[in-house]
Amino acid sequence: MRYAIVPVTPFDQNCTVFWCEKTRQAAVIDPGGDVDRIMQVLSDENLTLAKILVTHGHIDHAGGVAALAERCPVPVEGPHEDDRFWIDGMPQQSKMFGFPNVASFTPSRWLNDGDKVSFGEVELDVLHCPGHTPGHVVFYHAPTQLAQVGDVLFQGSIGRTDFPKGNHATLIRSIKEHLFKLGDAVDFIPGHGPMSTLGEERQYNPFLSGRFG
Repeated sequence: MRYAIVPVTPFDQNCTVFWCEKTRQAAVIDPGGDVDRIMQVLSDENLTLAKILVTHGHIDHAGGVAALAERCPVPVEGPHEDDRFWIDGMPQQSKMFGFPNVASFTPSRWLNDGDKVSFGEVELDVLHCPGHTPGHVVFYHAPTQLAQVGDVLFQGSIGRTDFPKGNHATLIRSIKEHLFKLGDAVDFIPGHGPMSTLGEERQYNPFLSGRFG
């Protein structure tokens, strides 16, 4: 499996394209906006979009889902259904954060912990990691030890929990009991900012070592 990170929206959200090298089928994870930019990456790499995946319902991660699905009618999978209220409120989010008007959507499939999603010959594991939002999920590719963690964990930081239905204790538990069990060698793509490894964050992240939070 290969991947490309495509920064989108004024929040520089890390939309990610995962693809199967053999079939050239791709999944776009968290198309928050700038759909033309995402489509250009698909074209440049000669990829066929097979699936849209969503980690959680915040507008910078999911604001472009409806527009991308309209241009490429493929299944939308994720997040967990506990984020339905965020997705249903997408038009209100656009006003709140000064985004262009965006449409809400209904996923083809809500995801649960332990589910699998696939495209081409690639299979991703789904981890339900609430805290930043109640329905946040993470996508993990075991063969390459690569995870897309959305806004659960960042290099040197963690996701905000001051939005509706966020919970700091739940977020810390998701990181320690779900993400860290994958192993220190796992590379992860966060929703914003540079990549890191779970081992680096386990050892040095101040929000997880007791220094903050």
